Amino acid sequence: MRRSKLLYVPFWATYVFLYLPIAVLVVMSFNAGRSAYTYEGFSLKWYGELAADERIATGLVNTLIVATGSTAIATVLGTLLAVGLARYTRSKTLDAIVLMPAVLPDLVLAIGLLVFYGMIQLTLGLYSVTLAHALFSMAFVAAVVRTRLAGADASLEEASRDLGAGPVVTFMRITLPQLAPGIVAGALLAFTLSLDEFVIAFFTIGNAEPTLPIVIYSMLRFGVTPKINALAAILLLVSFTAVIAGQRMTKIGEKSRAQD
Repeated sequence: MRRSKLLYVPFWATYVFLYLPIAVLVVMSFNAGRSAYTYEGFSLKWYGELAADERIATGLVNTLIVATGSTAIATVLGTLLAVGLARYTRSKTLDAIVLMPAVLPDLVLAIGLLVFYGMIQLTLGLYSVTLAHALFSMAFVAAVVRTRLAGADASLEEASRDLGAGPVVTFMRITLPQLAPGIVAGALLAFTLSLDEFVIAFFTIGNAEPTLPIVIYSMLRFGVTPKINALAAILLLVSFTAVIAGQRMTKIGEKSRAQD
């Protein structure tokens, strides 16, 4: 039975609704004029101004520091957490607790972290933002690695232990190589989430130099300009690249698992 073409209308309408504003933003980032709403010709000058803006450069460096640090922490802890939940502890309650930072509203998590930092008298700065980002990114890493772990061959780990290898050797030589695509995909996702995150960073950074999303927010208070469009276009490119790379790593892992 042939499907009616009308069934595709909601599908394409949803895609247009989601991606048309992004396409307009990218096009307007190449605007020769100063208006963010009227296209006056093609130009790359706003990208040049971005490179010369010290505040944006500082915000970018801070964002990369936070994203790199939080990704490293979240990847290590999220991987160990996924292995522990899948191999050593079977508890739906613990599963729900692990995923809680991923489903909680950012505002609630940000306020909770701010209160917690105040209780332990932790001075706010880039390190407090890094720890906060690692907390909610860890849940996403654990979920991705857990999915990969569900398809891993547990018999290889059992054979390794039967042959005399200890838990650490088995994890490093058997479990970790099987989980590598999922770990990389989770790390890329964590990096992307930290790169774009605003609410938690805004609440937990204190008086330190702001991250890039906070810089963009401060610029938006004076109106949208083609410079902001250019900066947003670059962030979109980085985010899309990381997400696509993560998907590719997941597919590569699925293909290798199917071949095995």
